[in-house]
Amino acid sequence: MKMINQGDTAWVLISSAMVMLMTPALGFFYGGMVRRKNVLSTIMMCCSVVALISIQWVLFGYSLAFGPDKWHLIGSLQWAGFNGVGQTPNADYAATIPHQVFASFQAMFAVITPALIVAAFVERIKFTGFMVLVLLWATVIYDPVAHWVWGVGGWLRQMGALDFAGGTVVHITAGMSALALAIYMGQRKGYGRQSFEPNNIPYVVLGAFLLWFGWFGFNAGSALGANGLAGNAFIVTNTAAAAAGLVWMILSSISGKPSVMGFATGAVVGLVAITPACGYVGVIPAIIIGAVAASISYAGILIRNRSAIDESLDAFACHGLGGITGALLTGVFASKLVNPAGADGLLHGNPHQLLVQAVAVLVVAVYSFGLTFLLAAATDRVFGLRVEEHEEEVGLDLSQHAEKAFA
Repeated sequence: MKMINQGDTAWVLISSAMVMLMTPALGFFYGGMVRRKNVLSTIMMCCSVVALISIQWVLFGYSLAFGPDKWHLIGSLQWAGFNGVGQTPNADYAATIPHQVFASFQAMFAVITPALIVAAFVERIKFTGFMVLVLLWATVIYDPVAHWVWGVGGWLRQMGALDFAGGTVVHITAGMSALALAIYMGQRKGYGRQSFEPNNIPYVVLGAFLLWFGWFGFNAGSALGANGLAGNAFIVTNTAAAAAGLVWMILSSISGKPSVMGFATGAVVGLVAITPACGYVGVIPAIIIGAVAASISYAGILIRNRSAIDESLDAFACHGLGGITGALLTGVFASKLVNPAGADGLLHGNPHQLLVQAVAVLVVAVYSFGLTFLLAAATDRVFGLRVEEHEEEVGLDLSQHAEKAFA
């Protein structure tokens, strides 16, 4: 009989709750960046995903992502409706906690990932079209990629790709999809000709630090036990976020004044970048990963600002580029001294690991970008995605929800 460890179970349950908190935190992070007339709409899109994907995950999403393998590409529907997902452990995934606890923890990852994409189309998308698109996206992009990387039998897992807590599965899928959707949706009305100042920077900072808090559950919880690996993931997560926040603050100071919103954004980029590596690297590599990712994402935002792409809240620069950087640097700095179940990277005598990471990054990036564009076109054709011009003008809070954030 498989034995349940009470400490491991308690830690993963707490981590699950911490990761759940990250989605409304994301709503405040994004909600503070938009104009006053779109605050509720932005928060609602993030928070509604909690409900929608929680149901999808129980009905069939978990089974597609982690269920018994089919062709190394997808899980079967054997676990649909949580059939067979009970109170005893599944040793293939976590031998010391109930299977339901593992599935619940993974549910929170499935929830926050499509919420990240909200950044790409705030202030101009129909709520009904958004809900349909999110359901499709979770089913045909997130679930298969999760199976490829994390599912038993998944082809990228078998190839040896390392992604401890979701740099590839969560951040590259979301970042590349955000870029595709921003291109498909087009610019907001008046983009480049009128002010799009954030309405509430304190919301942004509050959201960022709640994300930072929740990320300890995101990363350290992915050790799936109260153990030394969780401790390592915890400290490198904090270290990378700190390094990235400081680097972003320095970069913004060079071009003007140290930006409060920039510091918050930089810290989130550091959290993104350390996510795939947190169970495989120590603190010094974490500083490097955070600093490099912040520099690359900062440059990405500068380049995007000079382009015609209205990727409103820079999910691609932060999550796409941050996730790619973290995934590739995992292949450089990974060490079996940190995690014997992992692999050594380039600096520890295994250049092949960097090649494996690059293949995983390329495949997931292309798949996410291309299929998201097709999903957007199909959803737009049937349900419509873009609000009418007058609805965009009055704001999505009123036009989509008949409510105001502020009196």
